[in-house]
Amino acid sequence: MSKITVEIDPVEVGMEPMRLERISRHFQRYVDEGKLPGFSVLVSRAGKIVYADARGMRDVAARQPMELDTIVRIYSMTKPLTSVAAMILYEQGLFELTDPVYDFIPSFKDVKVFQRGSSQSPALAPVQEPIRIWHLLTHTAGLTYGFHYAHPVDQMYRSAGFEWGSPEDFDLAQCCDGWAQIPLLFEPGSEWNYSVATDVLGRVIEVVSGKRLDVFLQEEVLDPLGMKDTGFYVKASEVDRVASLYTKSPHDGSLLKLGSLAQVPTEVPKCLSGGGGLLSTLHDYHRFTQMMLNRGELDGVRLLGSRTVDYMTINQLPDHKDLEEFGRPIFAESSYRGVGFGLGFAVVEDPAAGKVLSTVGEYSWGGAASTAFWIDPDEELNVIFMTQLMPSSTYPLRSQLGQLVYQALVD
Repeated sequence: MSKITVEIDPVEVGMEPMRLERISRHFQRYVDEGKLPGFSVLVSRAGKIVYADARGMRDVAARQPMELDTIVRIYSMTKPLTSVAAMILYEQGLFELTDPVYDFIPSFKDVKVFQRGSSQSPALAPVQEPIRIWHLLTHTAGLTYGFHYAHPVDQMYRSAGFEWGSPEDFDLAQCCDGWAQIPLLFEPGSEWNYSVATDVLGRVIEVVSGKRLDVFLQEEVLDPLGMKDTGFYVKASEVDRVASLYTKSPHDGSLLKLGSLAQVPTEVPKCLSGGGGLLSTLHDYHRFTQMMLNRGELDGVRLLGSRTVDYMTINQLPDHKDLEEFGRPIFAESSYRGVGFGLGFAVVEDPAAGKVLSTVGEYSWGGAASTAFWIDPDEELNVIFMTQLMPSSTYPLRSQLGQLVYQALVD
């Protein structure tokens, strides 16, 4: 268990303490109104933690408080970690971004593309462009999620047992083979759609490294960064530290504790989800974001070269398009106007377009239970917000967090 402490007077790094206090005061209202069970937040600037706070409950009924070391399901905040793991192998020359995925997962050799029709009777066509590693990292592979409920192919994922998980007896290799049998939404590279692409990337990591995804992540990312409380499962002795998972009741808007979806794994899962399987803490994720802000290095340990981090965090979408223009609509609490996508991260290209205080080059992502982070290289800023409310589109937490953090900058 690692402790978080404020490391510097905010004034010394151009932030005003009273303005920082507005962050907790604002989100405390969500707790008081029964909209959030609890939350924790961390703001770091110039390599020093300037603000950290935890409010509310990690379990409302049990009256267990949310704490700075509470463990949460980070869901899609797993994706940046998996993307970094893949790029560690890339830096070793073990694949190229343009390599076809079928070189590593043969079942992706003959994928089909959905043309028209229904999930029961689809018209398909052979793929013209193979899925490449670059497509997995940018979510332009044509894959999807069963929980989108936006397209007949989403229904085909659900029918095959892929909605908020995978068939019980499937490992990651079997999941990938299952996804390869379902048609793509579109030709790879032609659109952006949030998907299981990073899970497939996790399997590529396994094949290339010869190690299980959890082992590779542990050895190459988590251990080097000292992320002791991050993993695909939680030790039985630590389960009490895990926050309960909630959703908004459709009847009265109150917090409703989720059951089966919220089961805490106490052993290595059969399917290791590089797209959404990790649990973590505020401290641990800050170790990761600070490494990224430092362009690949933390406390003398280098995971990636500085130019690799720079390359991962530029917009990789064609013609500098943003997600609003190039992407398929998904449930998201914040606008994708002016936001592109790099290799594992959303990237701000035009702050004015999104109508939220931000900076060109700021990169970020979030998780299904309303967790979020962003990194701003120009301002030497990284911010992490943890809570456990599904889905992340319930309230505009991320955009409000943005305006509250940036208003505290006064230099």
